Amino acid sequence: MKKRGVLLLNLGTPNSPSVKDVRIYLREFLNDPRVIDIGRLAQLLLVNLIIVPFRAPKSAKEYKKLFKIGGGKSPLLTYGKSLTSKLREIAENDFDVELAMRYGSPSMDDVLAKMRLKNYEEIYIFPLYPHYASASSGSTIEKAFKIINKWWVIPEVSIIGQFYNHPSFIQCIVNRAKSFNLADYDHVMFSYHGIPERHVDKVYLDGKPCADHSCDEEINSSNSHCYKATCYATTRLLVDALKIPADKFSTCFQSRLGRDPWLTPYTDHVIETLGKNGTKKLLVFSPAFVADCLETTIEIGEEYLDLFKENGGEQLHLVPSLNDNDDWVKGLLNIIKEKVSN
Repeated sequence: MKKRGVLLLNLGTPNSPSVKDVRIYLREFLNDPRVIDIGRLAQLLLVNLIIVPFRAPKSAKEYKKLFKIGGGKSPLLTYGKSLTSKLREIAENDFDVELAMRYGSPSMDDVLAKMRLKNYEEIYIFPLYPHYASASSGSTIEKAFKIINKWWVIPEVSIIGQFYNHPSFIQCIVNRAKSFNLADYDHVMFSYHGIPERHVDKVYLDGKPCADHSCDEEINSSNSHCYKATCYATTRLLVDALKIPADKFSTCFQSRLGRDPWLTPYTDHVIETLGKNGTKKLLVFSPAFVADCLETTIEIGEEYLDLFKENGGEQLHLVPSLNDNDDWVKGLLNIIKEKVSN
């Protein structure tokens, strides 16, 4: 049997909720050309002179709330370490498992340096993003290749790609929903992290925008790597599995930054409209995240709850992410084994 290593990758987290550490994290994240895809000079000026100086103190306050909920630690990192440990145990002798972050610690440079010394015959790069986006999956894969390309001996390297429609992924989300009685809710929302519209437009090599490729309705040969199309596909699979009526759910996108058009409908706008139209109890799924983080626990669980109540709503409940649950550990094992060759 070949000696194999699997590198699990997530986006990252500040080392602490201090303004200094949040500033370091944001600077690394937002200076990535795949995240803010404008001219390099314009990006450097915008990020380092405007966004980071003004955003870091505000973000630090939100991270302090998150770290407090996580017992003084980042939930994203805590769940990631636990998930890796559990997966390592059940993988037995099939493959080794390591965890790194695209931004922050544990860094990809350090973890891949460690993996290099183990002299693997095969390395599998596994970004833990269910839906492909250049700013997440693309950036992570690119960074891994840049590091590995410097090695004198380069082993066989493979990518475990998006898994937005994998039965194990869908079933684990359905399992999380079992803690809630869906009939008690007036509406169910599927909120995905947003990206600029130009990011999905760049996916299409025919020069036509995303809007011309039926992304809201189907997956086809041209849109299978379109973030918007795969998000809607995940919603359809979950709605079918959970038997949610067509008039009782919404798909929307959160966390937009700046004034450029991002994927719509915007989650905060949908929440406002639902509250004003009489919705009292709202259940929210966040399928773009496999681990709870700032965007789920704080943005949805606190900020959107307040927004919902301000507009007439009463209760907003967040379905937890997959985190380090045992069924998700087994689900990941299934996904990896389908990719790892004998």
